Amino acid sequence: MASSIFINLPVHDLDRSKEFYRRLGFTINEQFTDENASCVALREDSIFVMLLTRPFFGTFTHKEVADTDRTAGVINALSMDSREEVDELADRAMAAGAKPSKQSPEIESMHGRTFQDPDGNLWEVFWMDPAAMQGE
Repeated sequence: MASSIFINLPVHDLDRSKEFYRRLGFTINEQFTDENASCVALREDSIFVMLLTRPFFGTFTHKEVADTDRTAGVINALSMDSREEVDELADRAMAAGAKPSKQSPEIESMHGRTFQDPDGNLWEVFWMDPAAMQGE
């Protein structure tokens, strides 16, 4: 079985969050969705976001659930295949209700955009020149 990653995010309004990620072009896996959680497939069979209501999220930790409107604990970064895909996804996010976040510096071999989802969770979408990744 291939490895997969599941990112668990606390959300205030599960339905609003599901709609936000749908508008970005991602799919909801209804098999793993109920009134407490929803599974969003970013990359089928490999990268998933679990949207968890804040009370349900709290059952997975003894720590206080972060107030993502005020604090940052993680920036979720998702690579794309081209500069155009970066801009398309970031533009869809903004149209779906995302807020701007601190912009990534533009360098020749990398292009990135950042945003906050409706719950304040931070995202960066980026493209990196494959030649730069190989040190060419």
